[in-house]
Amino acid sequence: MARYHIETYGCTSNRGESRQIESALRDAGHYRVDGPDEADVAIMNTCTVVEKTERNMLRRARELDEETADLIVTGCMALAQGEQFREEDVDAQVLHWDDVPTAVTNGECPNPGPGVEPVLDGVVGILPIARGCMSDCSYCITKHATGKIDSPSVEENVEKARALVHAGAKELRITGQDTGVYGWDDGERKLHVLLERICTEIDGEFRVRVGMANPKGVHGIREELAETFAEHEKLYDFIHAPVQSGSDDVLGDMRRQHQVEEFVEVVETFDDALDYWTLSTDFIVGFPTETERDHEQSMALLREVRPEKINVTRFSKRPNTDAAEMKGLGGQVKKDRSKAMSELKMDVVAEAYESMVGDRRRVLAVEEGTGDSVKCRDSAYRQVIVQNASEHGVEPGDFLDVEVTGHQTVYAFGEPL
Repeated sequence: MARYHIETYGCTSNRGESRQIESALRDAGHYRVDGPDEADVAIMNTCTVVEKTERNMLRRARELDEETADLIVTGCMALAQGEQFREEDVDAQVLHWDDVPTAVTNGECPNPGPGVEPVLDGVVGILPIARGCMSDCSYCITKHATGKIDSPSVEENVEKARALVHAGAKELRITGQDTGVYGWDDGERKLHVLLERICTEIDGEFRVRVGMANPKGVHGIREELAETFAEHEKLYDFIHAPVQSGSDDVLGDMRRQHQVEEFVEVVETFDDALDYWTLSTDFIVGFPTETERDHEQSMALLREVRPEKINVTRFSKRPNTDAAEMKGLGGQVKKDRSKAMSELKMDVVAEAYESMVGDRRRVLAVEEGTGDSVKCRDSAYRQVIVQNASEHGVEPGDFLDVEVTGHQTVYAFGEPL
């Protein structure tokens, strides 16, 4: 778990984005500290309303860069003028608000805290289906808190899902440290069984998103999972399978259990089963044993599989992990590799959203966005923003048809039909 410090500048919308970031970080087991000097990572949510504000943002970013181990810059200035931070030689990850929580996790499994009780947040029902994982990643501290997989029965999780839907959930988020190994403690992987039963046994119009599943766990049930996704409209056609590196040598040092070929086979299986779907994956850049050739293999894998959602994280040491004892790479090396991969990421993701423009999509409005907008998700869990939502009478929980009119690299804009 990471200690984080967050600073927010600008309007109430920015403050709302920071609250969402903090909520996600707390759910993942991270905790806030009072100042950047105590933090593993500092988060700066920026404003860019006038030129003086821009100068103040750059000045504060330089200060935070000196005061903390890792810096993440997000918010309006980061999105509109992110190149200014690079030009000022601020050593920071420049990210969209939605990508901040994943970047803070440093590739670790999510840790939703004690217990596996469901939570209703607006129209979103969060259902942790199990606790723990079957991995032993050399860089991950979460395993020390959660232990090995402990899976409640399928029946118990179906009942929890039903209760969330009856309480008003329109989107169910299936979460866990590694959803792909659900049921392994009973000797049988059961994720596809659980999803099948949720979709067939619970009445109502809702959607289901499956949370992070490591490639090794998914690989053994990839055909069953892909078939389940293809059969049920209630499932978002979306998987989050973090590959972390395109080098088998680095994956071995990370103790990731899977190899690149297995990850590619998962992708190919879903490609065969689904015409339109989203692959989300993660890369850790600058792992201590990563060579330039290893980095190029990661870049090549990204170009090959072209995920529609990509989380790029610079490696940082976590206490009491084996990777913390390894001799690390220089900060400039990690910075350069992160920059190269992040630029490629933006090209790949922009291409995916550009391809949506002009299409019609059935979407679910999930939560309020900035200003008078709502964040929606289409069948592949791609984000579509509906602006002037009050004029259209759109609010969270509504299903509607939209025409995709444009995009902003990591999300699209939709006009209600």
